[in-house]
Amino acid sequence: MSIREIIRVPNPFLKIVAKPVSIINDSILGLLDDMLETMYNANGIGLAATQISEDKRLIVMDCGKVDFNEDDMTEEEYNDKIKDIEPQPIKMINPQIIHSSLNLTEREEGCLSIPGYNAQVKRPDTITVNYIDENKNEIALEAGGLLATCIQHEVDHLNGVLFIDHISRLKREIILRKAIKEFTTD
Repeated sequence: MSIREIIRVPNPFLKIVAKPVSIINDSILGLLDDMLETMYNANGIGLAATQISEDKRLIVMDCGKVDFNEDDMTEEEYNDKIKDIEPQPIKMINPQIIHSSLNLTEREEGCLSIPGYNAQVKRPDTITVNYIDENKNEIALEAGGLLATCIQHEVDHLNGVLFIDHISRLKREIILRKAIKEFTTD
């Protein structure tokens, strides 16, 4: 396993639509392991292959073993609680959201490709996603809460969509202008 470079805005690779994985081999499994290690190293909870310049429909995430209602907590309380949570990594090959609830939940989102910038995003509060796991099993997962948000955020990456594409044009332009200025002067 190795840590890969996470690309940042304005890299045009972040806007591509990733290609489906046709063969699950050691190379794909190794890439998933690299992605997970990269995500943990960056203190993230999700990562899409496009964020490391790989044109493949792969995502990894780890929202931990959530056994509490994070919606009733402040961000500080949540961050304190999440430190004690056991890792629960998920690797998804060719994820496809097949159902989204009509009920929306607003949650603060950030992104490893736009580090240091967050915004409130409204998304369906529950979803069903079909994917293939690292053992080549076809899975249908119903998710809610933080996991549902994370899956939607990462699948968006595979479709060339960033979380800032879900906010107002003015807020998006402010974040992009600041982030691009900061990232290009590093």
